[in-house]
Amino acid sequence: MRLVVYTGKGGTGKTVSACSTALKLSGLKSRTLLISADPAHTLGDALMAGEIGGGKPTRISADLYAAQVDPVVEMDLHFKTIFSYFASYFQSKGMDDTISYELAMLPGMTQLLCLLKIEESVRSREYDAIILDMPASGEALRFLYFPKIVGSLSMRLSGLAGLVSGFGRLFQPYFSGSAPSTDLMKTEADLLLRLEKLSKLIFDPNITSLRLVANADSFSMENAKRTLMSANLYGINVDMIIINKIMPQIRSEDSFLVNWADFQHARVIEAKSNFYPLPVKEVPLYSEELRGIEMLKRNAEILFGDQDPSQIFYREKVFEFKGDSLGLTLKVKVPFAKNSDFLVERISDRITIKVNTNIGYVVNVVPLPAITLGMKLKAAWLTDKELVVSFESNRK
Repeated sequence: MRLVVYTGKGGTGKTVSACSTALKLSGLKSRTLLISADPAHTLGDALMAGEIGGGKPTRISADLYAAQVDPVVEMDLHFKTIFSYFASYFQSKGMDDTISYELAMLPGMTQLLCLLKIEESVRSREYDAIILDMPASGEALRFLYFPKIVGSLSMRLSGLAGLVSGFGRLFQPYFSGSAPSTDLMKTEADLLLRLEKLSKLIFDPNITSLRLVANADSFSMENAKRTLMSANLYGINVDMIIINKIMPQIRSEDSFLVNWADFQHARVIEAKSNFYPLPVKEVPLYSEELRGIEMLKRNAEILFGDQDPSQIFYREKVFEFKGDSLGLTLKVKVPFAKNSDFLVERISDRITIKVNTNIGYVVNVVPLPAITLGMKLKAAWLTDKELVVSFESNRK
């Protein structure tokens, strides 16, 4: 069983990358489920397969099924008791019925229900692989990590005697309305158990891989680097970077196109250094809109060639963190020798690494976890293919 998750900034090509992967896998006779949690509902548009609903998966081909998560449908099918409980609380505070039900659909519910759809699909044993198209990177990682927090919490609340409702008790201090009903307690217990199982799936590197999608521009690259750092911090395996929409290098009198092409290719070269040693896949900018099964299959060939998309392309962490009461040590894999001439400088929530190589200076900007905001940079040194940076706590 394999779970492959695609995420990145909006507009980078997450959906077409996920669709291409799913089509390639199904062509290899792997029974594949493609799921989208993107609120833009672009799955049907990308596949040109008409409307894809959020209930039962839609069959696209012999071994490919697709599902667009509809939070309202999923909530009504599986968690109506919880939904009604929150709505009734808001109604008891004098809010209009329509507004109460809107507020009951708590922030992030789409992503959470999408993850639960994965757990449901794994439990069914109907698929060999699940491909997930997640929304923007920052939110995606928070919700990928959420099951681990709640799953761990459910174990503490349950003990050995069986599951005890967690959410009702957690929220009860903030809700002065009626106590949770027995049905609500059972629904919550089931939810906690499912989140616990989901956590085991997401954090198993033999099952789950996160793939980061970016474009050849500074903004999406920086977003991908921060997502990589966060994923390594959380313990979610990242096995690939995909850079979409790369303009071909051309000879033209149009300086606008030439400058853009040169800029993008410089960003790609930079990415191979910045994301080292992760494999970086390059996808060109097409002369027409990338949609429809045949074009997506062509895109899959560019991405994977004769490789199996379900293989694990990388298993280690690019960033490693080790903290104690004195501070934190960060290890970053870098393509430089230990005798390289380098400079490390801290600027707010990131460090800049400038290394003198045989092709000139190479600069990498590494985002830092929030815990380092209260620390100062103490020392940095290079070992073979690894930069070690030590931070010292300001607390005395």
